[in-house]
Amino acid sequence: MKRIERREKINAIQRMQKHIDKHLGEKITLRSLADEAGYSPWHSARMFKEYTGETPFDYIRKMRLSRAASRLKDKDEKIVDVAFDFVFGSHESFTRAFSRQFGMTPRIYKKEKPDLKLFLPGYIRNYYYRKIQEGEDEMSDKKRKTRTENKIRTVFIQVVDRPARKLILKRGVKANHYFQYCEEVGCEVWDVLANIKDALYEPIGMWLPKKLKKPGTSTYAQGVEVPKDYSGEIPEDFEIIDLPPCKMMVFQGQPYEDDEKFEEAISEIWEVINDFDPKIYGFKWAEDDGPRFQLEPWGYRGYIEARPVRQLENK
Repeated sequence: MKRIERREKINAIQRMQKHIDKHLGEKITLRSLADEAGYSPWHSARMFKEYTGETPFDYIRKMRLSRAASRLKDKDEKIVDVAFDFVFGSHESFTRAFSRQFGMTPRIYKKEKPDLKLFLPGYIRNYYYRKIQEGEDEMSDKKRKTRTENKIRTVFIQVVDRPARKLILKRGVKANHYFQYCEEVGCEVWDVLANIKDALYEPIGMWLPKKLKKPGTSTYAQGVEVPKDYSGEIPEDFEIIDLPPCKMMVFQGQPYEDDEKFEEAISEIWEVINDFDPKIYGFKWAEDDGPRFQLEPWGYRGYIEARPVRQLENK
Protein backbone atom coordinates (compact mmCIF):
# COMPACT_ATOMS: atom_id res chain seq x y z
CA MET A 1 0.00 0.00 0.00
CA LYS A 2 2.79 2.43 0.89
CA ARG A 3 4.48 1.72 -2.43
CA ILE A 4 1.23 2.47 -4.29
CA GLU A 5 0.76 5.71 -2.36
CA ARG A 6 4.31 6.77 -3.10
CA ARG A 7 3.84 5.97 -6.77
CA GLU A 8 0.64 8.04 -6.88
CA LYS A 9 2.45 10.98 -5.30
CA ILE A 10 5.32 10.69 -7.76
CA ASN A 11 2.89 10.65 -10.67
CA ALA A 12 1.15 13.74 -9.26
CA ILE A 13 4.48 15.57 -8.96
CA GLN A 14 5.42 14.56 -12.51
CA ARG A 15 2.18 16.11 -13.75
CA MET A 16 3.04 19.33 -11.92
CA GLN A 17 6.55 19.31 -13.39
CA LYS A 18 5.22 18.81 -16.90
CA HIS A 19 2.76 21.66 -16.39
CA ILE A 20 5.60 23.92 -15.22
CA ASP A 21 7.76 22.95 -18.17
CA LYS A 22 4.95 23.62 -20.65
CA HIS A 23 3.97 26.98 -19.17
CA LEU A 24 7.33 28.30 -18.03
CA GLY A 25 6.87 31.51 -20.00
CA GLU A 26 3.42 32.14 -18.53
CA LYS A 27 1.99 32.88 -15.10
CA ILE A 28 1.79 29.68 -13.04
CA THR A 29 -0.38 29.54 -9.92
CA LEU A 30 -0.50 27.07 -7.08
CA ARG A 31 -4.12 26.40 -8.01
CA SER A 32 -3.15 25.39 -11.55
CA LEU A 33 -0.49 23.04 -10.16
CA ALA A 34 -2.96 21.57 -7.70
CA ASP A 35 -5.44 20.96 -10.50
CA GLU A 36 -2.76 18.98 -12.36
CA ALA A 37 -1.83 17.02 -9.24
CA GLY A 38 -5.39 16.24 -8.21
CA TYR A 39 -4.82 17.33 -4.62
CA SER A 40 -5.51 20.47 -2.62
CA PRO A 41 -3.11 23.43 -3.13
CA TRP A 42 -1.69 22.99 0.38
CA HIS A 43 -1.15 19.24 -0.02
CA SER A 44 0.26 19.64 -3.53
CA ALA A 45 2.81 22.20 -2.35
CA ARG A 46 3.79 20.02 0.58
CA MET A 47 4.31 16.94 -1.63
CA PHE A 48 6.27 18.93 -4.17
CA LYS A 49 8.63 20.21 -1.49
CA GLU A 50 9.01 16.74 0.02
CA TYR A 51 9.95 15.04 -3.24
CA THR A 52 11.93 17.74 -5.07
CA GLY A 53 13.48 19.59 -2.16
CA GLU A 54 12.09 22.87 -3.49
CA THR A 55 8.86 24.76 -2.99
CA PRO A 56 6.92 25.02 -6.27
CA PHE A 57 7.77 28.68 -6.71
CA ASP A 58 11.46 28.28 -5.85
CA TYR A 59 11.54 25.44 -8.38
CA ILE A 60 9.85 27.60 -11.03
CA ARG A 61 12.17 30.54 -10.35
CA LYS A 62 15.31 28.40 -10.62
CA MET A 63 14.05 26.77 -13.81
CA ARG A 64 13.28 30.14 -15.38
CA LEU A 65 16.68 31.53 -14.45
CA SER A 66 18.48 28.47 -15.80
CA ARG A 67 16.55 28.57 -19.07
CA ALA A 68 17.22 32.30 -19.29
CA ALA A 69 20.94 31.70 -18.74
CA SER A 70 20.96 29.15 -21.57
CA ARG A 71 19.28 31.67 -23.87
CA LEU A 72 21.77 34.40 -22.99
CA LYS A 73 24.67 32.06 -23.65
CA ASP A 74 23.47 30.51 -26.89
CA LYS A 75 21.58 33.37 -28.55
CA ASP A 76 22.24 37.02 -29.21
CA GLU A 77 19.22 38.45 -27.41
CA LYS A 78 18.59 41.51 -25.29
CA ILE A 79 18.57 40.83 -21.56
CA VAL A 80 15.30 42.66 -21.09
CA ASP A 81 13.59 40.52 -23.76
CA VAL A 82 14.74 37.33 -22.06
CA ALA A 83 13.58 38.69 -18.70
CA PHE A 84 10.06 39.37 -19.99
CA ASP A 85 9.89 36.01 -21.79
CA PHE A 86 10.40 34.28 -18.43
CA VAL A 87 7.79 36.40 -16.60
CA PHE A 88 10.10 38.75 -14.74
CA GLY A 89 8.39 42.11 -14.27
CA SER A 90 11.39 44.26 -15.10
CA HIS A 91 15.04 44.25 -16.13
CA GLU A 92 15.94 45.14 -12.53
CA SER A 93 14.01 42.29 -10.90
CA PHE A 94 15.54 39.81 -13.35
CA THR A 95 19.05 41.13 -12.64
CA ARG A 96 18.54 40.82 -8.87
CA ALA A 97 17.20 37.26 -9.13
CA PHE A 98 19.91 36.22 -11.60
CA SER A 99 22.65 37.66 -9.40
CA ARG A 100 21.33 35.88 -6.29
CA GLN A 101 21.14 32.57 -8.14
CA PHE A 102 24.44 32.64 -10.04
CA GLY A 103 26.61 35.20 -8.25
CA MET A 104 26.93 37.55 -11.24
CA THR A 105 24.76 39.88 -13.25
CA PRO A 106 23.22 38.70 -16.53
CA ARG A 107 25.22 41.43 -18.33
CA ILE A 108 28.53 39.98 -17.11
CA TYR A 109 27.36 36.45 -17.84
CA LYS A 110 26.29 37.37 -21.38
CA LYS A 111 29.68 38.94 -22.03
CA GLU A 112 31.98 36.34 -20.42
CA LYS A 113 29.84 33.16 -20.70
CA PRO A 114 31.44 31.24 -17.80
CA ASP A 115 30.18 27.79 -16.81
CA LEU A 116 27.24 27.97 -14.43
CA LYS A 117 25.67 25.35 -12.22
CA LEU A 118 22.23 25.29 -13.80
CA PHE A 119 19.13 23.90 -12.12
CA LEU A 120 18.62 20.46 -13.73
CA PRO A 121 15.23 19.18 -12.54
CA GLY A 122 13.45 21.14 -15.25
CA TYR A 123 14.78 18.67 -17.80
CA ILE A 124 14.20 15.44 -15.94
CA ARG A 125 11.66 13.24 -14.20
CA ASN A 126 12.32 13.35 -10.47
CA TYR A 127 11.88 10.69 -7.85
CA TYR A 128 12.79 10.15 -4.26
CA TYR A 129 13.50 6.66 -3.06
CA ARG A 130 13.53 6.52 0.74
CA LYS A 131 15.21 3.67 2.52
CA ILE A 132 13.91 3.73 6.07
CA GLN A 133 16.70 2.02 7.91
CA GLU A 134 14.91 1.54 11.19
CA GLY A 135 11.54 -0.11 11.70
CA GLU A 136 11.14 -1.95 8.36
CA ASP A 137 9.22 -5.18 8.89
CA GLU A 138 11.54 -7.20 6.70
CA MET A 139 14.72 -5.97 8.36
CA SER A 140 16.41 -8.42 10.69
CA ASP A 141 17.13 -7.52 14.31
CA LYS A 142 20.81 -7.92 13.63
CA LYS A 143 20.73 -5.30 10.87
CA ARG A 144 18.66 -2.97 13.00
CA LYS A 145 21.27 -3.01 15.74
CA THR A 146 23.95 -1.93 13.28
CA ARG A 147 21.99 1.05 11.96
CA THR A 148 21.54 4.42 13.61
CA GLU A 149 18.22 4.61 15.46
CA ASN A 150 15.36 6.23 13.52
CA LYS A 151 17.71 7.23 10.71
CA ILE A 152 16.30 7.82 7.23
CA ARG A 153 18.49 7.73 4.15
CA THR A 154 17.11 9.72 1.23
CA VAL A 155 18.46 9.16 -2.26
CA PHE A 156 17.55 11.51 -5.10
CA ILE A 157 16.88 9.66 -8.35
CA GLN A 158 16.53 11.31 -11.72
CA VAL A 159 16.33 10.18 -15.32
CA VAL A 160 18.33 12.28 -17.78
CA ASP A 161 18.72 12.09 -21.54
CA ARG A 162 22.24 11.78 -22.95
CA PRO A 163 22.54 12.88 -26.61
CA ALA A 164 24.59 11.15 -29.29
CA ARG A 165 28.15 12.04 -28.33
CA LYS A 166 31.75 10.89 -28.28
CA LEU A 167 33.76 9.57 -25.35
CA ILE A 168 37.45 10.29 -24.84
CA LEU A 169 38.81 7.58 -22.56
CA LYS A 170 41.89 5.80 -21.34
CA ARG A 171 41.55 2.08 -20.75
CA GLY A 172 43.25 0.00 -18.09
CA VAL A 173 44.32 -3.63 -18.27
CA LYS A 174 42.30 -5.65 -15.74
CA ALA A 175 40.85 -3.00 -13.44
CA ASN A 176 37.33 -3.45 -12.10
CA HIS A 177 37.31 -0.35 -9.89
CA TYR A 178 39.02 2.97 -9.27
CA PHE A 179 41.91 1.82 -7.06
CA GLN A 180 42.93 -0.99 -9.42
CA TYR A 181 42.73 1.46 -12.31
CA CYS A 182 45.05 3.96 -10.59
CA GLU A 183 47.56 1.20 -9.95
CA GLU A 184 47.52 0.26 -13.64
CA VAL A 185 47.53 3.66 -15.38
CA GLY A 186 48.18 6.22 -12.64
CA CYS A 187 45.95 8.82 -10.98
CA GLU A 188 46.84 11.75 -13.26
CA VAL A 189 44.34 10.65 -15.93
CA TRP A 190 41.59 12.66 -14.23
CA ASP A 191 43.56 15.91 -14.49
CA VAL A 192 44.12 15.33 -18.21
CA LEU A 193 40.40 14.74 -18.75
CA ALA A 194 39.43 17.81 -16.71
CA ASN A 195 41.49 20.01 -19.04
CA ILE A 196 39.84 18.86 -22.27
CA LYS A 197 38.05 21.82 -23.80
CA ASP A 198 34.47 21.55 -25.12
CA ALA A 199 33.62 18.67 -22.76
CA LEU A 200 29.88 18.22 -22.32
CA TYR A 201 30.12 17.21 -18.67
CA GLU A 202 32.68 16.60 -15.96
CA PRO A 203 35.03 13.56 -16.16
CA ILE A 204 33.63 10.16 -15.19
CA GLY A 205 34.88 6.85 -13.88
CA MET A 206 32.96 4.12 -15.70
CA TRP A 207 32.27 0.44 -16.05
CA LEU A 208 32.20 -0.41 -19.73
CA PRO A 209 29.62 -2.84 -21.14
CA LYS A 210 30.96 -5.80 -23.13
CA LYS A 211 30.35 -4.19 -26.50
CA LEU A 212 32.55 -1.21 -25.60
CA LYS A 213 35.41 -3.26 -24.16
CA LYS A 214 38.44 -4.32 -26.15
CA PRO A 215 40.21 -7.67 -25.69
CA GLY A 216 42.85 -7.45 -23.00
CA THR A 217 41.52 -4.22 -21.49
CA SER A 218 39.77 -3.33 -18.26
CA THR A 219 36.09 -3.07 -17.41
CA TYR A 220 36.74 0.12 -15.42
CA ALA A 221 38.09 3.17 -17.24
CA GLN A 222 38.04 6.95 -17.02
CA GLY A 223 36.86 9.39 -19.65
CA VAL A 224 34.95 12.52 -20.56
CA GLU A 225 32.08 13.00 -22.99
CA VAL A 226 32.41 15.54 -25.81
CA PRO A 227 30.08 16.66 -28.64
CA LYS A 228 29.41 14.29 -31.51
CA ASP A 229 31.21 16.64 -33.90
CA TYR A 230 34.25 17.07 -31.62
CA SER A 231 37.41 17.67 -33.65
CA GLY A 232 39.82 18.74 -30.93
CA GLU A 233 43.01 17.06 -29.80
CA ILE A 234 43.03 13.57 -28.28
CA PRO A 235 45.63 13.20 -25.49
CA GLU A 236 48.41 10.73 -26.13
CA ASP A 237 47.48 7.10 -25.29
CA PHE A 238 43.79 8.05 -25.11
CA GLU A 239 41.16 7.09 -27.67
CA ILE A 240 37.78 8.40 -28.77
CA ILE A 241 34.65 6.34 -29.42
CA ASP A 242 31.04 7.07 -30.36
CA LEU A 243 28.21 6.76 -27.86
CA PRO A 244 24.57 6.60 -29.00
CA PRO A 245 21.81 8.64 -27.33
CA CYS A 246 20.46 7.01 -24.20
CA LYS A 247 18.69 7.58 -20.90
CA MET A 248 20.59 7.43 -17.63
CA MET A 249 19.08 6.88 -14.20
CA VAL A 250 21.15 8.97 -11.80
CA PHE A 251 21.37 8.16 -8.09
CA GLN A 252 22.59 10.90 -5.74
CA GLY A 253 23.15 10.31 -2.04
CA GLN A 254 23.10 12.73 0.83
CA PRO A 255 26.04 15.08 1.42
CA TYR A 256 28.65 13.97 3.91
CA GLU A 257 31.09 16.16 5.80
CA ASP A 258 34.07 13.87 6.18
CA ASP A 259 35.68 13.06 2.81
CA GLU A 260 37.15 9.93 4.34
CA LYS A 261 33.60 8.55 4.43
CA PHE A 262 33.25 8.45 0.66
CA GLU A 263 33.54 4.65 0.57
CA GLU A 264 30.64 4.41 3.02
CA ALA A 265 28.66 6.83 0.83
CA ILE A 266 29.34 4.66 -2.23
CA SER A 267 28.28 1.50 -0.41
CA GLU A 268 24.99 3.12 0.61
CA ILE A 269 24.16 4.05 -2.98
CA TRP A 270 25.07 0.58 -4.21
CA GLU A 271 22.75 -0.90 -1.61
CA VAL A 272 19.92 1.29 -2.87
CA ILE A 273 20.62 0.41 -6.51
CA ASN A 274 20.73 -3.32 -5.78
CA ASP A 275 17.32 -3.12 -4.07
CA PHE A 276 15.83 -0.71 -6.61
CA ASP A 277 13.32 -1.86 -9.24
CA PRO A 278 13.20 0.66 -12.13
CA LYS A 279 10.00 -0.94 -13.43
CA ILE A 280 8.11 0.85 -10.65
CA TYR A 281 8.74 4.07 -12.57
CA GLY A 282 8.37 2.68 -16.08
CA PHE A 283 11.99 1.80 -16.90
CA LYS A 284 14.28 -1.21 -17.19
CA TRP A 285 18.05 -1.51 -16.91
CA ALA A 286 19.80 -1.29 -20.30
CA GLU A 287 23.44 -2.15 -19.72
CA ASP A 288 24.35 -2.23 -23.41
CA ASP A 289 23.12 1.32 -24.06
CA GLY A 290 26.17 2.94 -22.51
CA PRO A 291 28.67 2.79 -19.66
CA ARG A 292 27.56 2.88 -16.06
CA PHE A 293 29.47 5.77 -14.52
CA GLN A 294 30.34 7.55 -11.29
CA LEU A 295 31.24 11.17 -10.69
CA GLU A 296 34.09 12.29 -8.50
CA PRO A 297 32.84 11.92 -4.90
CA TRP A 298 32.62 15.34 -3.27
CA GLY A 299 31.11 15.46 0.19
CA TYR A 300 29.06 18.62 -0.41
CA ARG A 301 26.93 16.94 -3.10
CA GLY A 302 26.97 13.30 -2.01
CA TYR A 303 28.02 10.33 -4.10
CA ILE A 304 26.55 10.21 -7.64
CA GLU A 305 26.31 7.18 -9.90
CA ALA A 306 24.33 6.63 -13.10
CA ARG A 307 23.17 3.54 -14.98
CA PRO A 308 21.59 3.32 -18.44
CA VAL A 309 17.86 2.58 -18.65
CA ARG A 310 15.15 2.27 -21.29
CA GLN A 311 11.56 3.32 -20.95
CA LEU A 312 9.11 0.42 -20.91
CA GLU A 313 6.60 0.32 -23.70
CA ASN A 314 3.00 0.91 -22.74
CA LYS A 315 0.86 -2.14 -23.34
